[in-house]
Formats: sequence, C-alpha cells, structure tokens
Amino acid sequence: MSARPSTFAERGAAEVGSDKAKAVGDGARHLTEKRAAAVVAYPAMDAMRDRAREIRLHTLANLDTYVARFADAIEALGGHVFFAADAAEANDYIRGVAETADAELIVKVKSMVTEEIELNTVLEADGRTVVESDLGEFIVQLADDRPSHIVAPVLHWTRQDVGRLFADELGVPYTEEPTALNQIARTHLRRIFLEADMGISGVNFAAASTGTIAVVTNEGNGRLTTTAPRVHVAVMGMERIVPTLEDVGVMLEVLGRSATGQSLTTYTNLITGPRKQGDPDGPDELHVVILDSGRSTVLNDDVSEVLACIRCGACLNVCPVYRSVGGHAYGDIYPGPVGAVLSPVLFGFDGREQLPYACTLCGACLEVCPPRIDLPRMLVNLRERVAAEGDAFSWLGPAMKAYEFTATRPVMWRGAVDGASLAGKAKRGGWFTRLPGPGKAWTAVRDLPAPSRQSFRRWWKKNHGA
Repeated sequence: MSARPSTFAERGAAEVGSDKAKAVGDGARHLTEKRAAAVVAYPAMDAMRDRAREIRLHTLANLDTYVARFADAIEALGGHVFFAADAAEANDYIRGVAETADAELIVKVKSMVTEEIELNTVLEADGRTVVESDLGEFIVQLADDRPSHIVAPVLHWTRQDVGRLFADELGVPYTEEPTALNQIARTHLRRIFLEADMGISGVNFAAASTGTIAVVTNEGNGRLTTTAPRVHVAVMGMERIVPTLEDVGVMLEVLGRSATGQSLTTYTNLITGPRKQGDPDGPDELHVVILDSGRSTVLNDDVSEVLACIRCGACLNVCPVYRSVGGHAYGDIYPGPVGAVLSPVLFGFDGREQLPYACTLCGACLEVCPPRIDLPRMLVNLRERVAAEGDAFSWLGPAMKAYEFTATRPVMWRGAVDGASLAGKAKRGGWFTRLPGPGKAWTAVRDLPAPSRQSFRRWWKKNHGA
C-alpha cells in the first residue's frame, strides 16, 4: 500500500467525498437504523446496558484478580496461558507455537487485537500461509487493504468492488450478487478449514470463573477455526475478561443489538479448554495469549473507562465524523470515537494529536454505547493534554489566543460582535456557503449559519432600555 498522509486532517481530506467514504456513510446509517429497531423491540435494553456497565467497570477495577482467576481456570482445563507485555512478546510466543506444531497453513477468525499486533505479517515472514476466514477480513487480505470498521471490515467496499476482486484474484466469473459472492468465498475457504494446522481467534469475552472463551460470528467461521485445526491459539486484550458465564450472557444481549441490530449473533461459540478424551472434535492444544501492550497503563489513566468497550462499533455507526471520512482516516486499527480515545493512549500521541479533535462533541456515541462509556468527556480530556503540549493544528493555537485577547477586553469584544452583526445583515439567505482559510473545510460539506443581524446586547438595550 502507498504511504498515507501523516495527520488525521490530511487523511480525512483525502477520504471525504470519496466513493469509499460514501459507502461507509451509507453502511453506518443502515446499521444505526437496525440498532434503533432492535432497541425498540427489546424493552429491557436500558436495564441490560446498566448491568453491562456495572460488570465492565467492576471487572476493570479488579482486573488483576479476574485475569489470574481466568488463567488458573484455563490451565486446570489443560490449556496454556502466556502473558505478553507487548506485541513483540505475543508474536514471538505464537511463532513458537506455530514452529512446534509445524504449522504451514494457519486459518484465522476476525480479531482486532491480532490486527493491532500485526500478527499476520510476522507469521508470513516465517514462510507460513495465513488465511483470514471472516468474509470481510478475507476480502481485505485478498485486496491488500485495511479494515475500515470494527465489525464490518469492508464497509468501504461495494458489492461491485468485491465482484471485480473475486474475478481478478480467484479466477471466477464476475458477479455482484451477494449470495453468489458468499458462496464463492465459502467454497474457497472450506478446504482451508479442513487442511489448516493451526487456528487463531480473538476473544470477544472470557469468563474468569470457568476459563470459558466466547467467540461470536455471523458466518460459522469462528466455530470451524477453533475446532477443526489441531492447535487453537486465542489472542485477547487483558480487558476482555468478565467474572462469570452469566456476565457473558449479559454482554451478548447488548452486543448483537448494538452492532448489527440482531437479538444475538448467529454463532456464539463457548470454548472451555482443549478437546478432552472422548470429545468428537476440538483442538488437541489450546493456547491463550493475554496481551497488555499499554492496557495496564491505561487502567491508571483518567480515560480508563475506554477499556470497558465491547467492540460493537455502534459509536462508529452513529458518528457524523466517521460517516464522513471513513475508518482509514484515523490511521490505526481502531477508528471512530472509541479509536480517537484508545489509539493515542495505547500507542502514544506522536502523530495522533488530532484524533481527539475528530469529534463534534454531539454526544451521539454516548447515547448508543452499550456500557455507556463517556467518550465525549474523554475526548475533551485528551484535547486538554494536547493543548498543554502544543497545537494540534497550525492555526488553532493562534486563533484561540486571538479569541482570548478579544473576549477579555470589553471594547474590543463589543466591536467584534457588532462586526459579526454587520456580516449577518450583509448576508442574504442567512447562510455562508463558502468560507476562506480553515473555514473552507467546513463549507465544503455543509453551510454555516450567518450571525444574527442584531447582537443580544443591542436587542436587550432596545427592549429593556439598559
């Protein structure tokens, strides 16, 4: 892939108005509508969200206890647990498992955390073949592209795009019919499931009390990836723990409805240890890699609540910024409002200073978030940090200093307000459709209301005589 622009503003400018961004916007609106219908049909949704928040925050407050309990349960079941401080340790361990298993062909089910640590690149550098089995991830891999959404990796693709890709890369006749495209992928992947030496999955949730791993999909590939190969490696961020299986049930109630408008994802896989004697299927070995990679530091941060995210993508779908620029503009694997918080605190602010500003502070993300994570508050907190260190934009600092200078001097402030009123009087129709400088980016996609023709001060003086 070609090098990307270095800032969110540059990447966003390159994406906004593109066919990809339009596809993302259309898809995100559709998912938001489906979520709204699912919530209406489920009167207990608010109560479940409250319970989900309680579970997630309680677990984060006692994470060391629950992670240790989960690891003990996995080992008691005959599984192996590895604690990885960072991506390098996680990748090295998984490389070792693959080498011991002599795994030449590896099949994967969609996992954000393996995208985060760039696991595929590491394994492929060793000469191993890694195949993504989730349809969206399969398309992304085939096209040498990147996911643009947490739940729907190819939200930026149209069915025509996929049809052309399959024709070019898989040598099949062109079709844009969704059912036919799914069947093409299914036929191609079936052999891989049966021949793979190792399966790699993420972990949606993990129950500490029983050592159970929950992997949810809508395509059945999760079940095949975690049971058909003789070795299963599950990679999870340390925050994916919940205390009990009952708590997993609560999470599943809000996950499907928030992500895709489903009452429950089509396939819910609960994996409790490797295959036992007499079991008809399942892996001979289960390895669970628990990744820190900055998460323990975030736990002590004032934005620690972001780790309560259950990766449903609802905040992306409802966000006006994400809908306009798509996921690639965010630069990292985690896009949208949650990514604008998570990426800077996990990976550092260098090059990500503008992400906290990728938000209108409309609050829509908080309204739809299953565990009610206060993303707007956290984005403001991160803006304060960026401002303390410097200016995320070349013009914002000087503009705010000019505002401060004017606003703290009554005579100058009155002159500025009167000047704005004159501009309002001069503008016919009440809207600015084109502005110069930084305002150009605003009016490229929306109009700006013209100032009132009469300032509040003058209105008050006219009507109250003071």
